[in-house]
Amino acid sequence: MGESIVFTSGKGGVGKTTTIANTSVRLSLFGKKVLMLDNDMGLRNLDVVMGLEDKINYNILDLLDGKCSLRQALIRDRRFPNLYLIPASLYLPEYRQYQEAYYVLLQQLKQQFDYCMIDCPAGIDQGFLFSVNAADRIILVTTPHISAIKDAQRVIKILPNPSQLPLQLVINQYERSLVRRKQMLSAEDIYELLTIPILGTVPRDSSILISENQGDPCITLKSKISAAYDQLALRLLEESRG
Repeated sequence: MGESIVFTSGKGGVGKTTTIANTSVRLSLFGKKVLMLDNDMGLRNLDVVMGLEDKINYNILDLLDGKCSLRQALIRDRRFPNLYLIPASLYLPEYRQYQEAYYVLLQQLKQQFDYCMIDCPAGIDQGFLFSVNAADRIILVTTPHISAIKDAQRVIKILPNPSQLPLQLVINQYERSLVRRKQMLSAEDIYELLTIPILGTVPRDSSILISENQGDPCITLKSKISAAYDQLALRLLEESRG
């Protein structure tokens, strides 16, 4: 049985989708069968970040509505043979009517994939609850900016069963030189504010702009940010092994 991991954030623009894409690529390169599932309805950026937008014929709502089969909805990334994507819809649904069907689908997917990496809408609306209610683990992505951390605190407060559902933090756009000069909150400062375990930090790196514009995960580049995503994937693997 695989694991469903929801990536969420208190606000947009903190690198949530980028984190999913690059961590998923690395897990697939470690030999794991990985599905990226985009629940960020209306925005649908995961396919763009991965350079797969031209491959879309069906989306997650088509699958839940029975308009296509799972095989038809799955997009295989031919650069990474163990990696698949189910894209989001471009319109916002009434999430509650799909909750039961989504839970059943996720159980089916976990029978076929080692990891279901779920892109959750930012914020605390229906799309957030739709995604986290069926999750095995939640990874909260933030940046060292106080506004992002305040929004992350709001997310933590409304999580269902926070004591039972594993919750971890990824700090994006982290710059150690600014931390040393006391111009940026340190990982320790952020932990004291949020009090959830830190899975890893991802440095600020301009190569991410180049890779996203080209539809290529930055994990394929030799850079500081690539090494950080390597570490995130390795930690997930270690925890899955128990």
